[in-house]
Amino acid sequence: MSRKGVGLAAFDRSRLTSAQFASHGSSLRSTNAQALETQLAVFRSLLQSFAQTHAKEIRSNPSFRAQFARMCAAIGVDPLASSSSSSSSGSSGSGSIWAQLLGRSVNDFYFELAVRVVEVCGATRAENGGLIGVRELRERVMRGRLEGAPEITEDDVLRAVATLKPLGSSYSVIKVGNRPYVRSVPKELNTDQSAVLEAAQILGYVSASMLMVNLRWARARAHTALEDLLAAGMLWVDKQAQGPEWEYWSPGFFMMNDVDVEVEVEGSSGNNDSAAAAAPDC
Repeated sequence: MSRKGVGLAAFDRSRLTSAQFASHGSSLRSTNAQALETQLAVFRSLLQSFAQTHAKEIRSNPSFRAQFARMCAAIGVDPLASSSSSSSSGSSGSGSIWAQLLGRSVNDFYFELAVRVVEVCGATRAENGGLIGVRELRERVMRGRLEGAPEITEDDVLRAVATLKPLGSSYSVIKVGNRPYVRSVPKELNTDQSAVLEAAQILGYVSASMLMVNLRWARARAHTALEDLLAAGMLWVDKQAQGPEWEYWSPGFFMMNDVDVEVEVEGSSGNNDSAAAAAPDC
């Protein structure tokens, strides 16, 4: 028996079936999206009610405030974004949830904190080369605040740094080992420099031979990484160390751990009267 080929009617039925499936799928997506929007609206309403009920605790308890912020972020309620959109849309002065909690615009709160972050980073750049621990940064900011001002947490500092994103790569948060640091210079750390700083964090200080032994680096590679960080001001050199070679310390690490050492500072500034920065080949 001869088999007949597929006729045009079969193609028409196929197109009709595909169109029906597409229409049904679009209807399901629309229904699900509307249901999700309704659920989020209800949750935001409950969240606002919760915020108003516990407003005093959120203002006074930094840990509770941080947990509330994370809960907001989990459902896409960004305090900064919601405050900004509220002000730009010309709505009445109710503002965002955070604006109500803080008694003023949350933008003002974090932007003022960001200004203090910039001031502290600028004041300490000659000491640490533009790399300061978040914990030390918070402590310095707190020392400059008026008595009775609400406590600032590390989470607040990180959010303030995030508001500086429009400045480009000048201010960012990086991790060295397991600790967060704020970098206030646009220079990126390469892999070798990050490894040296992490070793300094773990061991307290580093030397060329320590890098050669622990990281299995060639002498030239170790000296290059050390000299680059020294020139950037991220390492200090102790030329009076007991040993055959110089020791390199990261000011951010030993200041944060309250290690009291006297070192001869060298960096990129031309005002230093210390000896040449190149370490001897031991």
